[in-house]
Amino acid sequence: MGETRHTRVLIIGSGPAGYTAAVYAARAMLNPILVQGIQPGGQLTITTEVENWPGDTHVMGPDLMVRMQAHAEAMGADVIADHIAALDLSRRPFTAEADSGTTYTADAVILATGAQAKWLGLPSEEQFKGFGVSACATCDGFFYRGKKVVVIGGGNTAVEEALFLTNFASQVTLIHRRDTLRAEKIMQDRLFKHPKITVLWHHEVTDVLGDDSPRGVTGVRARNVTSGEATDIPCDGVFVAIGHAPASELVRDQLELHNGGYVRVEPGSTRTSVPGVFAAGDLTDHIYRQAVTSAGMGCMAALDAERYLSGH
Repeated sequence: MGETRHTRVLIIGSGPAGYTAAVYAARAMLNPILVQGIQPGGQLTITTEVENWPGDTHVMGPDLMVRMQAHAEAMGADVIADHIAALDLSRRPFTAEADSGTTYTADAVILATGAQAKWLGLPSEEQFKGFGVSACATCDGFFYRGKKVVVIGGGNTAVEEALFLTNFASQVTLIHRRDTLRAEKIMQDRLFKHPKITVLWHHEVTDVLGDDSPRGVTGVRARNVTSGEATDIPCDGVFVAIGHAPASELVRDQLELHNGGYVRVEPGSTRTSVPGVFAAGDLTDHIYRQAVTSAGMGCMAALDAERYLSGH
């Protein structure tokens, strides 16, 4: 039988949103407990170089997360290496069951479980993640100045990423398994008119090609879905843009969701459909998905939680 621990604020998730919420909640003397989850540090731990974090012209993603955790702990947050497997928001205090057997009860909960990019599921894709394979053009496009890149997908995200990458890359190839895009018409028009962008229809990427020393991408292998014929396309970077999946499994039947599983919050706040439960970062954000916006929402969630607790 595991122990039961009570806290005024339980923070679930440990990316920029979770750690920032922990800093603010600790400074408000709420003695927060933060449970890190399966991937401590979130998506930034699989990002190598970060150049858009204010105050750091260059920082490694994992190093930034280590610093954020240390900051939260220095402020007094209790950071726990555990994973919340079940969460009950139907009664007060809220109850969370962890893999370790520990039960956490809380007067307020801040959800910062983030979202994960959807991947192709190729072994070679996994091998080159962070070394030429990315799911975020706004995060990593800067590193491909004057280089050739491939974007995979056919929705708004893929078209937006392709257009954004033209600011840096010399050539952008969009690969889509169908003969039409799902993106908004105005976005498609911009894409088709851009001189740097080529669209390869009826193809799917079956392999990412690259070298091991130094590790890096040299191209992709694409298969024609009609004929089965394979084509190798030289490139320096591959951007997978087939969507994101918010990590909302814990609250799927308990909170109001929208846009395919993102937690809905009141405009201008982090309040969810259950009073006392707040959500921040990529779990709620299907538009920006940046470390700095997640951190800002983490701050908002802690302040919202503090106001809620002061009134209860």
